[in-house]
Amino acid sequence: MNLSGPLYALVAFGIYATHDVIIKFLGGSYSPFQLIFFSTLFSFPLVTFMLMRDATSGNLRPVHPWWTAIRTVLASITGFSAFYAFSVLPLAQTYVLLFATPLLITLLSIPMLGERVGLHRLGAVLAGLIGVLVVLQPGATDLTLGHAAGVTSAVCNAFASVIVRKIGRDERPVVLMLYPMAANFVLMGVLLAFVYKPMPVEHVGGLAVISALGFIAGLVLISAYKNGDAAIVAPMQYSQIIWASLFGYFIFGESLERATVIGAGIIILSGLYIVFREARLGAKSQTPVIRTRSRGSTAASFRISPILRRSTTREPAE
Repeated sequence: MNLSGPLYALVAFGIYATHDVIIKFLGGSYSPFQLIFFSTLFSFPLVTFMLMRDATSGNLRPVHPWWTAIRTVLASITGFSAFYAFSVLPLAQTYVLLFATPLLITLLSIPMLGERVGLHRLGAVLAGLIGVLVVLQPGATDLTLGHAAGVTSAVCNAFASVIVRKIGRDERPVVLMLYPMAANFVLMGVLLAFVYKPMPVEHVGGLAVISALGFIAGLVLISAYKNGDAAIVAPMQYSQIIWASLFGYFIFGESLERATVIGAGIIILSGLYIVFREARLGAKSQTPVIRTRSRGSTAASFRISPILRRSTTREPAE
């Protein structure tokens, strides 16, 4: 077995976790609108230079304008919700809620992609959603806007991922990547006028670091999928819960609640089962979760699937 793919993935998700720690730190002082605006501003040059290597001909008009518009809105909501959740919730709890994304992708692939999902995967989805309820503990604890933001980010990211799976073969990577960034820049720029707070230079530098880490993690994750099987690389995303526990304890003084640990275990086992089930089915399945090879795109990170689809001759990654 080639271990370089999973090792690259572990490094990538460790970098993503560090990126999220800085978001949480700055989120205690500034609105997500302000953080997203400046993160996007710093990310533009990095992503633009990378996309200059795109050799596909065409223009920036999408082939599927309505699907692209819907995905752009969903990506903006995903980024804002994730930034807010990281700002106000414990790191581990935020990750557990975001880990619901593969479960939702499995469900959405039925009406949107025509995927046939059998009882095994549906059972795994049901178990995973029960895990989400275990974490949220409705009725036993007060549910906050942070919890709503985490769930919203997972739902919108799942919708956006399935849309990319649906239209990814036709659209240029530059269209799929730049439209959400441009929307974030314009929308957050307008909202910034109502929430702006002056930032010391070290906090501005922190936003630049967020953008750099999101970009670097994306490149490392691309290397992971180029050097390893998707069914082995994809589960490495769950390593983020380990980083979250360590960072949360040592930096923010957070402790793991029993409900979070139990719910995380249920959700992770459900997600792993879905990934391995798709890998086993192979050609009998559209494998929507395995082929959704990106971490959810935010203002400071990009979706790697379109880049992989263009840069490798293996099965399409969408």
